[in-house]
Amino acid sequence: MTGMDRPITLHQPARLEIGTGAARTLGAWADGAARPLVIASGPTLQYVDRLGLTGDVKVIADVPPEPDVPAFEAVLDAARAHRPDLVVGLGGGSVLDVAKLVAALWDGTQTLAEVAGPNRVAGRRSRLAQVATTAGTGSEAGIRALITDPATKSKIAVESPHLLADIAILDPELTYSVPPAVTAATGIDAMAHCVEAFTNIRAHDLIDGYARLGFSLVGKYLRRAVENGADAEARAGMMLASYYGGLCLGPVNTAAGHALAYPLGTRLSLPHGLANAIIFPHVLAYNQPMRPEKTSEIVSALGLNGASNEDRLRDAAQRFCADLGVEMRLAAHGAAEAALEGWAGEAHAIRRLMDNNPREMSVADVHEIYRAAY
Repeated sequence: MTGMDRPITLHQPARLEIGTGAARTLGAWADGAARPLVIASGPTLQYVDRLGLTGDVKVIADVPPEPDVPAFEAVLDAARAHRPDLVVGLGGGSVLDVAKLVAALWDGTQTLAEVAGPNRVAGRRSRLAQVATTAGTGSEAGIRALITDPATKSKIAVESPHLLADIAILDPELTYSVPPAVTAATGIDAMAHCVEAFTNIRAHDLIDGYARLGFSLVGKYLRRAVENGADAEARAGMMLASYYGGLCLGPVNTAAGHALAYPLGTRLSLPHGLANAIIFPHVLAYNQPMRPEKTSEIVSALGLNGASNEDRLRDAAQRFCADLGVEMRLAAHGAAEAALEGWAGEAHAIRRLMDNNPREMSVADVHEIYRAAY
């Protein structure tokens, strides 16, 4: 399948800094910012000083994983009180998503509900820097942000070029302290972004190139990063894989894999990367009949030996994830089997992703995948 003749738009940050010590370049880039706002989480607070920011620096370090609307609005209120001329996201995907939305909304009257969906953000006045501290979501590269609606337990998705970073920084030193299990899960999430874009019905030759680079880097470096968190080359390779995955999300986006993962995050409070890791083998195998050649490329890049048919592919991909230390059973994460059917309906209703899947998937199909992952 080719998408060469289909028009797409690819947005990228105006500037990318990557490499050991890259976080220290932010201060010089931000020279002149008088009121920086750094949005972080507890584990990333330790890296604020490395950024070299000056002026009246305010730090918000309590962004929770999978933030909901009240958590986001608390940060937005604090930003409005500070009136920043630079917003810095310092963390994983949740932190970076909040930073995007704060930069776009703090100096205006639009609400989160008013900007939900594509191209509804009116504009942005403050500069935005995104400093990633995990290698998973690739949020630093893209124009989307997700916030959980506490009433529906669904994701509110905002998409706009006004959410794009002015500078993205990938410093592998900031990922050294990420535990092996989190490194594995977030790395599989990065891979899933690339794989789902690569096999997507909206796939495009340009994005296929980034996707190939991304899942190939995962095949080369993820195990090394899990086994030795201070392996600078492996950590940098995984950050680049995550960045490529983020580029894939803009023009093409993900598909059924992420749709099935979202209820696991909102209902079980699973980290986004872990939810995607659990689902990844099942959807990869499910889609194999519709994308045999592309699946063969993925199998080769990841070294999934013996994956000659749908069942064997699922088993090989599950071993790949489990061997990295990921607990792949939903039951072990507190899921109740009786809840799976309801979650299947929720996942199936996420049409912005399900409609991208190369193989039609019914509610019963989703339920069966959840049962297989149970």
